Amino acid sequence: MAKYNQKPKQPSTNNYVDGLMIRDGRLINLRPPGVSGIEQASMYRKEMKKQYKIDTIADGIERAKMRMDGDRNIYEW
Repeated sequence: MAKYNQKPKQPSTNNYVDGLMIRDGRLINLRPPGVSGIEQASMYRKEMKKQYKIDTIADGIERAKMRMDGDRNIYEW
């Protein structure tokens, strides 16, 4: 039982077919998990929203720094 939990070896061409590897008479699935188109679009949309929030916060911080630097110049003369 423990040998099935081990990390699979690099498959050779004689025991590797379409993402499946044969080991000890069993098929071991080495294929990446499937993601549907709708799920992928949802992930991209979520990432875009997150990036928009990050950009908005960074822009606000940059504007605040510019205002602080501008205020210092007013009081210096």
